[in-house]
Amino acid sequence: MVLTTLLLFLSVSPLVKPEMFTALVHMEKSIHAEKRLAKEIRSYVTKERERLNELERIANEYESHAESAMGDMHATLANPVSAFLLVKRFTTDWNDVLNKYMTPNNTNQFIASLPQLTEGFPSPEDLDGAAVALLRLQDTYVLPTDKVAKGEIKGVRYSPKMTAQDCFQLGKVAYSQGDYYHTMLWMKEALTILENETSKTIEKPIILDYLAYSTYMQGNWIHALNLTKEWLNEEPNHVRAQSNHDYYSKLIREAKENGKKDEELDVVNNPRQLDEYRQSEEFAKYEALCRGEETQVYPLAHKLTCQYKRHHPYFILRPLKEEIMYFDPWIAIYHDLMTESEVKRIQEMAGPRLHRSGVFVTEDNKSPTTNYRTSQSAWLSDNDDPLIRAFSGKIHLMSNLTLPTAEHLQVVNYGIGGHYEPHFDFARKREINTFESWRGNRIATVIFYMTDVEAGGVTAFPNLGVKLYPEARSCAVWYNLMKSTEGDYRTRHAGCPVLTGSKWVANKWIHERGQEFTRPCSLKPEE
Repeated sequence: MVLTTLLLFLSVSPLVKPEMFTALVHMEKSIHAEKRLAKEIRSYVTKERERLNELERIANEYESHAESAMGDMHATLANPVSAFLLVKRFTTDWNDVLNKYMTPNNTNQFIASLPQLTEGFPSPEDLDGAAVALLRLQDTYVLPTDKVAKGEIKGVRYSPKMTAQDCFQLGKVAYSQGDYYHTMLWMKEALTILENETSKTIEKPIILDYLAYSTYMQGNWIHALNLTKEWLNEEPNHVRAQSNHDYYSKLIREAKENGKKDEELDVVNNPRQLDEYRQSEEFAKYEALCRGEETQVYPLAHKLTCQYKRHHPYFILRPLKEEIMYFDPWIAIYHDLMTESEVKRIQEMAGPRLHRSGVFVTEDNKSPTTNYRTSQSAWLSDNDDPLIRAFSGKIHLMSNLTLPTAEHLQVVNYGIGGHYEPHFDFARKREINTFESWRGNRIATVIFYMTDVEAGGVTAFPNLGVKLYPEARSCAVWYNLMKSTEGDYRTRHAGCPVLTGSKWVANKWIHERGQEFTRPCSLKPEE
């Protein structure tokens, strides 16, 4: 009873803010909270064990006293002292036992402490977000369902195996979003795992209910009927199962009357449900680049070079390590531009300020979906710390661009499957209110990769076939605008989902105002 009460309390109490899944640094709080909770549970169990031991001693004492008194009932009750003590035993003494050992004081105190103890726990919204992220990773990196369930994922150092109930929960989240493709995949896996479980983690009819309906929604009527029959074998009197059975039978009968053949109806299809954009060539290239595939041949690849660069006295003794990734548009990576201490300090400053990352309103004034970007970010100004000011100075010297109109440093931590789908960094002509007039458009992007990413997390340019792998303490630089100040649509890029690891980046966007002499405009639109 006590355990049920505790589990119910944990499941319904809104103990934390949502969207913890959008930043792995916040997920670390769950581990620390779990450690504290384990300690308090052990303390609670110890107190309960002591209480139960004392109750057992009292029971033994009562039993011994009753047996002794029953041996000579008359003598016991005839003695006034004995009678007084007997009355006391059933009044004062018994009330003391009730108050001290029978009233669940320990349980009440423990439950009262739960909100503080579980403050770092994820919320139901985090569970949904984590499930959607896992499904995204499955799609992007073409991960077989059974491999994911077994924890056999490329690049993942450790992953426990999933139970049938775990798989069911994942499929249930997909089902709640009308995603019957993933529902079918994960309910089937739940059934497979359930068959081999000694201690069943979920009841079979529950899985069959979801699987049969999602199978029907994907157009597989005969298969849905067979699953419903299997469900009825488990629960013969289930009203909804009987109703679904009759409905599926009717659909199949009518289809055959209209000329459909058995072999046509018996094919099991499970198409991935994609919106118009996710069916596009660009999105296909984006996902291919994320997987490390080559999407197009770059004719000038043999001319790409790595070199030391000393274009400013600051870099004479410690030259920049420049790696050219593309010539037009110009994209480069500079290696070893940060130190470990700088990374640690920036993370410490940004951590308390992290909040869900936003995106610009799209060209047609429609807000992107909530799954368009999964990360949390914080903004650090040059006035926050001398390190940030020195950091900006280094960016100025490296890029040879002025920074008075540049944005503050944006520090980003990506969450579970953290990603940022294809987008532009510059504002297009219809988005005239995106940036202030004194600042102008974003002329250049500087991305500092603060940490290594074991798998995934590539910066991909679908239109160019370029992929930049995150490497700790390096940075990527490119121009978003051509010299004519027109936006360079070839620079559309994306942050691929993080398969494993924690991805930290720091973005610096440099604007066009103030660059009139450092990067002069051109009258030729093509430049």
